[in-house]
Amino acid sequence: MTKSNKGGASSRRRFLKVAAAGAAATVAAPTIVSAQGPISMRWQSTWPAKDIFHEYALDYAKKVNDMTGGDLKIEVLPAGAVVPAFGLLDAVSKGTLDGGHGVLAYHYGKQNALALWGSGPGYAMDANMLLAWHKYGGGKELLEKLYASIGANVVSFPYGPMPTQPLGWYKKPMAKVEDFQGLKFRTVGISIDVFSGLGAAVNALPGGEIVSAMDRGLLDAAEFNNATSDRVLGFPDVSKICMLQSYHQNAEQLEIMFNKTKFDGLPDKMKAIIANAVDAASQDMAWKAIDRYSKDYEEMQTKDKVKFYKTPDSILQKQLDIFDQVAEKKSAENALFKEIIESQLAFAKRATQWEQDTVVNRRMAYNHYFGPNAKKKT
Repeated sequence: MTKSNKGGASSRRRFLKVAAAGAAATVAAPTIVSAQGPISMRWQSTWPAKDIFHEYALDYAKKVNDMTGGDLKIEVLPAGAVVPAFGLLDAVSKGTLDGGHGVLAYHYGKQNALALWGSGPGYAMDANMLLAWHKYGGGKELLEKLYASIGANVVSFPYGPMPTQPLGWYKKPMAKVEDFQGLKFRTVGISIDVFSGLGAAVNALPGGEIVSAMDRGLLDAAEFNNATSDRVLGFPDVSKICMLQSYHQNAEQLEIMFNKTKFDGLPDKMKAIIANAVDAASQDMAWKAIDRYSKDYEEMQTKDKVKFYKTPDSILQKQLDIFDQVAEKKSAENALFKEIIESQLAFAKRATQWEQDTVVNRRMAYNHYFGPNAKKKT
């Protein structure tokens, strides 16, 4: 071998060593990331473990855990495991918890405008339309401004449109507005002001404490949310009268919340998965609610012997009148409250007109197939 060939061989050996080292580094990189292990988050819901709302929280966590392939693992604890239900916002903001699952109305004491995400008539919008306002009508930016105004270090994702909530559980059917006078009643959010305006003596309690308070006589009546939650929490054990339809929480939704520092530190890909999982969980929750709520509504009548009554129009109209008075007063005191209401009204005016003009009333079809004069269908 000539001297020049020896030099060429030496160059080739050096090249192969460098290439091999580079390949080794390329192979080793994922191993280093994997060795760090998955990112773990400890969450808490504001619901008892037996409530379907806690199940919704678990459903969301599973979607994220599955979609990230286990790179992010969210563990969800029930209400009270770390902090009381009404303490969730502070715990997540401070980093005591990495995230949580609840409703915005539970933060009413921190900033009353937060309750406008569902605690009220929704200006004729249902919960899905209110979520449309949040996502496309300016609500998201207003919510960020609200949380910043109270120094909350959180990232919030409202999701999960709820059907209209019952007026509540009572000792006797509510026939007129005067029936609320002096009634010891449980509710939350702006509904506190609405039921107080009806004449009730209101006590705000988290979901897991309501039935025991009714059983001990600390409450005469209460509202919570839906047929499944109400049944599992034990409302039929302390009352056999439930009033359906109300404007106090006509358009509420749930809330997924992350500690902002923890969320901002996540890779962009993981943030995208989290956001898209919110949308997926929102629709999945709506589907599950239809199935489960209708089953429990039927079984409460057949098995639990609960009697359901429609809320009289006179009470519904009074709720609207009182809400308008409350909203006017709070708008004068809170500029953000006023800004949110004006935004909702503008969106609701066109969205609800489109809906009312476009969507056929399903009552005729219901009566045709299932009403008292319906022909038997084979």
